[in-house]
Amino acid sequence: MDIKLEDIEMRRDIYALISRLMITEVDEEFLEIIEKNSEMLNLLPNYKAWGKRKEFSNKILKERYYDVDFTNLSLLHLVPYETFYTRDDQMIESGAENPILEIYDALNFTVRLEEARVISGDHIGVELEFMYSLCDTMLKAFEEKDNDAIHEILLIQRGFLKDHLLNWSPMYLINMKKESRTPLYHDGAELTLQFILEDYEYLNHQLKIPLVEKI
Repeated sequence: MDIKLEDIEMRRDIYALISRLMITEVDEEFLEIIEKNSEMLNLLPNYKAWGKRKEFSNKILKERYYDVDFTNLSLLHLVPYETFYTRDDQMIESGAENPILEIYDALNFTVRLEEARVISGDHIGVELEFMYSLCDTMLKAFEEKDNDAIHEILLIQRGFLKDHLLNWSPMYLINMKKESRTPLYHDGAELTLQFILEDYEYLNHQLKIPLVEKI
């Protein structure tokens, strides 16, 4: 392994950004954070160049554009839940039978369904938040120089990407990008898809996974 502090922080910060963007409507505070962070803003090039950002306040943009787009992409036209894509009947498993909850429980990850206003823990925003939480745990392990814990977290993250996020979310994200009406969610979908693919390759590299075993 060749783990660098800046890599852990970068991965954590991007997972924080995309999980927040996917899980619920944006608020003015979140938008201001993006506006004040040049590196974060550069990850969203079409949003950065969007003229309406200078024409209207964040409050108006939220009410007139972002909330409408989020509703269409997450509640009305598309379904951001893993079991919808992986079950033969395309039903969302919102109960205790959802297998992803076992993973969360085993790693003490708490899903705040009511706060996030999602119906199941296999929502894309929650799965991305889980990856963020693992990055945060890895940062603490790095500070404590616990290489065994770092290696274990890398294995968990790779397995979660392979068996869950990469198994279904590309279909959702491609449709999300196509159906989006604002640069914020267009760029958010593109960034999320590109990043999870690149992160999977990063994890394979760190774990020295042979090419034939990557799929």
